[in-house]
Amino acid sequence: MTLRPDSPMRRQGPATLRGKAVPKTTTDQRLLDSRGPVDWVHADPWRVLRIQAEFVEGFGLLAELPKAVSVFGSARTKPDSDEYKLGVEIGALLHEAGYAVITGGGPGIMEAANKGCDEAGGLSVGLGIELPFEQGINDHVDIGVQFRYFFVRKTMFVKYSQAFVVLPGGFGTLDEVFEAITLVQTRKITRFPIVLVGTRFWSGLLDWIRDQMLATGKISPQDLDLIHLTDDPQEAVQVIVEGHSRAEQEIAEARAQKEHARRLREAADAE
Repeated sequence: MTLRPDSPMRRQGPATLRGKAVPKTTTDQRLLDSRGPVDWVHADPWRVLRIQAEFVEGFGLLAELPKAVSVFGSARTKPDSDEYKLGVEIGALLHEAGYAVITGGGPGIMEAANKGCDEAGGLSVGLGIELPFEQGINDHVDIGVQFRYFFVRKTMFVKYSQAFVVLPGGFGTLDEVFEAITLVQTRKITRFPIVLVGTRFWSGLLDWIRDQMLATGKISPQDLDLIHLTDDPQEAVQVIVEGHSRAEQEIAEARAQKEHARRLREAADAE
């Protein structure tokens, strides 16, 4: 088609439109003037953008965290219970050992660990989740993020923690425990300590894992070494500290061996 010299033309982003292809309104005008249907807000492409935004928000807010430990446990634990007091003590001990404390940001054990860390002067983090019941971010959180999607929140727990401490809890707690074990077992994340606190609560589960999963060959014997069980909060923290010390030593030794091999190659090439 031959265009007349006076044919309209518009540049629209990287595109050039002429003649009949030129729309009657600008992009801004259509955005600001039109309400239109809103079904697209609930469609998958828009959800993808929301998911991406949650990852960006989480990564941006947590990127500069110091080394940290995630503490899991029931949101239903009462403040006057022994388990709550145990959570407070663990939060304080983790701070004294040089760790920030990350929890789900809610009540119960989460609040207890945040409280212990906060009152000891540490950095207390809460990663909340949008639920039809329970929670909100508790008052002992210094840095709080509220997520829509569980899987985004789980990524933040794993990415910014160097260990997990798990007190008695319900399905959500079990979900976090088994996901962590699976990720460590399959080497999707660097092996780091997973400490279960409360022998009376956890022993039945561990017995079932030994008697059923291990006995029938569903897991390997060394997989049980991924879990440490204790009643002692100081032991729980010590397991983490010692585990990280060993890991740092192994990394240093590997680097030294690599450097030694490099120097040997350079010496051989020089000859």
